[in-house]
Amino acid sequence: MHPLEKFEYCPRCGSHHFVENGARSRKCENCGFEYFMNPSAANVAIIRNSKGEILVTLRKQEPAKGTLDLPGGFTEIGETSEEGVVREVMEETNLKVTAARYLFSLPNVYRYSGIELPTLDMFYECDVEDESVLAANDDAAECMWIKPEDIHTEQFGLRSVRWGLVKYLERQK
Repeated sequence: MHPLEKFEYCPRCGSHHFVENGARSRKCENCGFEYFMNPSAANVAIIRNSKGEILVTLRKQEPAKGTLDLPGGFTEIGETSEEGVVREVMEETNLKVTAARYLFSLPNVYRYSGIELPTLDMFYECDVEDESVLAANDDAAECMWIKPEDIHTEQFGLRSVRWGLVKYLERQK
């Protein structure tokens, strides 16, 4: 289901004449208000330890519950993408990010509660303060360090994370 299908009434005037106006917007025929569906900002952390291994988590919740993932999540209102990646890493792994370097972004579709939400996933290479405090929390059921050559991207449940890992690992060669 396209997210705009959930909007039956105009959020400004309440009119039921809130109609499709192209692939990414709805427009009210009563008051002229137009609502655009743009991607939500999300972030992904690529963290390497002193041995060069990459931190991988096991997803605790849907979507893709039980598959591999990288720490990250949605940026909150009022937060920069960098602040979001720092917060998400702390929430999921207990690790404090000391540096976050932007790498690249990838468009994605995040299926949640039967709705396909467009996202723009921003990838960061992150340094952390103390690897010894690593602990799975929040959305992570487990955390593990994996050698880059042992990573099988097909085991990662989210499409953009798979493609992001492929892109990152190719750059490291």
